[in-house]
Amino acid sequence: MTTKTSSTNRRRALAAGALALSGALALSACGSSDSDKDSGSGSGSGSGKTHVVKTAMGDVKVPVSPKRVVVLDTAELDSAITLGVKPVGSTHVEASSGFPSYLPKDEVSGIKDVGEMLNPNMEAIAALNPDVILTSKIRHAAKYDQLKQIAPTVMTENTGYPWKQNFQTHADALGKKPEAKKVVSAYDAHAKKVTTAVGGPAKAKATEVNVVRFVEGADIRIYGEQTYIATLLKDVGLGRPAIAAKAKDGFSYDVSPEKIDLADADVIFRSTYGDPKKSKQTQTVGSSLWKNMGAVKKGNVHTVDDELWIQGIGYTAANKILDEMQKSLTKQ
Repeated sequence: MTTKTSSTNRRRALAAGALALSGALALSACGSSDSDKDSGSGSGSGSGKTHVVKTAMGDVKVPVSPKRVVVLDTAELDSAITLGVKPVGSTHVEASSGFPSYLPKDEVSGIKDVGEMLNPNMEAIAALNPDVILTSKIRHAAKYDQLKQIAPTVMTENTGYPWKQNFQTHADALGKKPEAKKVVSAYDAHAKKVTTAVGGPAKAKATEVNVVRFVEGADIRIYGEQTYIATLLKDVGLGRPAIAAKAKDGFSYDVSPEKIDLADADVIFRSTYGDPKKSKQTQTVGSSLWKNMGAVKKGNVHTVDDELWIQGIGYTAANKILDEMQKSLTKQ
């Protein structure tokens, strides 16, 4: 979304933005040097000592105990909150007006919104004087050179499916590896409890589950095996219909409303991103094709929160999803 301005006003705006960014960068660099002890450009890194974190962009020196963290996607926000770190800044996703609602309000209150996820505000980020920035290459590779001038920037290769490995990278960057170990152990125990609750491993495997997402401006997605939500289904030991294995690049098998019956399964979890009408949700769930699906007839279609089930991508989200999954599957 762009605002029409005169060429003169546009030049003035660009010049002002450039000056603001360069000024913020200069401030964040004040007092720093090339030594290991001072390579964290933020002001709250405690001892000033650094350690090396392996990232998608190579080895990066970050403060041992960063105090001012900026995150540029929901996965990084979930990781930070899960590990007991409140970021000083975070982006928001385009379809929401704030941070994910599944996160405790007191843990996100006070976090500065630094813009929409795909277009973060560099001046706002620099003004926060961060010690470290967390994001992924798939989201912000093109902005890496700008970001690393502001603070050490830790990028994972991707988001979504490799979320467990990414969490370990985030924990390393935040100096929270011991806490991460406890988080993973608790989650694994939780997943096993859900498996038991739904009838044990054999019954779980015999229950085929699909996750369907209605997306504004795109086709309907039937999620494949190489996705965040698929890893949770696998951790519980749930079965997947054959269509899930046909997903492009393991991500999703996209269909029109006229082919929604391909999403049928024993159980369907469905979510919506954006406007229900523009995402084709309204017309699809009102169609005879949808109503004649086996899962629909048996009452085994469960509407879930898109922010939580699809956008969350982290252990705090995962534990909440497991609770909802158990509740839905034990209703059968």
